[in-house]
Amino acid sequence: MSKLGVLHLTKHTGTAHTATVIFFHGSGSSGADMKEWVRLMVKNFSFPHIKVMYPTAPLQPYSPSGGLMSNVWFDRSDISPKAPEKLDSLAKIETEVMHLIKEENNAGIPSNRIVVGGFSMGGSLTYHTAYRWDRNLAAAFVFSSFLNDNSIVYQELKKCGDVSLPPLLQLHGDSDDLVHFPWGQSTYNQVKELGVQGEFHVLERLGHSINKRGMNIIKEWVEKHLPEIV
Repeated sequence: MSKLGVLHLTKHTGTAHTATVIFFHGSGSSGADMKEWVRLMVKNFSFPHIKVMYPTAPLQPYSPSGGLMSNVWFDRSDISPKAPEKLDSLAKIETEVMHLIKEENNAGIPSNRIVVGGFSMGGSLTYHTAYRWDRNLAAAFVFSSFLNDNSIVYQELKKCGDVSLPPLLQLHGDSDDLVHFPWGQSTYNQVKELGVQGEFHVLERLGHSINKRGMNIIKEWVEKHLPEIV
């Protein structure tokens, strides 16, 4: 069983879900915070046939905060595109994320009926999940997110050849003061050049945050890639 704490939400229809969304929060947050934030932006981010899961990252030392304990998906030396990735930390969270996906697989939800997504660091985790660890996923979405220069995601995508990859929805505020807009745009352009198909949406006058318009775009994306089974 995965060690990640998970909140989940489905409409109570009396029937089992046939698809799953896994929504990863940003650094220093929690699944409960992400769920509440989404609820404030779009009151109906729920679906009769889809379970929406909000995992919480493990508590661990976080280098950008001077080694203080924080709920983060992985450690990094600095909040900068130039900082090298800490592959040992990524490998640890890979085990937990794949346990989470495996639990859904065991419950009868194949990977091609699972969408993963996330905000900020949670979006970075989404890239690793959808384009390294399980390329059979239905789709991915990221909000105000990034990959560092020379990311291992880029390196592994270069080896994919003609492998089919999950489509990507990326959203970014043009006033983001933490993950600057050019960083997010460059990330999207690089994965696109490496074979990832998708959409990039610019959210005007939005800082490092989600908003109602962006969440409605994500909702439509989820409904498109996880339709009800008839």
